[in-house]
Amino acid sequence: MELFEKTISSKSIYEGKVISLRLEDVELPDGQIAKRELIKHPGAVAILPITEEGKIVFVQQFRKALERTLVEIPAGKIEPEENKKHTAIRELEEETGYRANQFEFIQSFATSPGFADEVIHLYLAKQLEKVDHPALGDEDEFIDILECTIQEAEQLVADGRVFDAKTLYAILYAKNMK
Repeated sequence: MELFEKTISSKSIYEGKVISLRLEDVELPDGQIAKRELIKHPGAVAILPITEEGKIVFVQQFRKALERTLVEIPAGKIEPEENKKHTAIRELEEETGYRANQFEFIQSFATSPGFADEVIHLYLAKQLEKVDHPALGDEDEFIDILECTIQEAEQLVADGRVFDAKTLYAILYAKNMK
């Protein structure tokens, strides 16, 4: 059996600043018809910034969807026509005030493929230097910076303060770096 769903119809339900929602009728591999609610997202980057002292630079911010403050690696949405690496460089400076002299692509991954097409592109940022006058971030984004060792980051995971997949993935990657 071919594992494929043919789209029969697609209807836009909502077009927002960050996401859009579509309702699709699909033909399943066995010929039956089903509905799919799909979130469309332009994609994002995430950055694993590591200082010369071996600390990971995190951001803390309130996440309305979860009604709580999380500790996360810096990340942001890719703007139309923007190069992914450029997005990573921009987001690192806007969210942390750091610039990296070494940027390395790690991995791309889907965040919630059951209902969303968002893909995050993860970068490693090293040889960090503070920027005197960093680019300003989004006006509706309030962030605190936190620098932690791997052991401290693992404790943040154990405490539930790190709760999102991109940050969990990045901590695991950092722990296993040679």
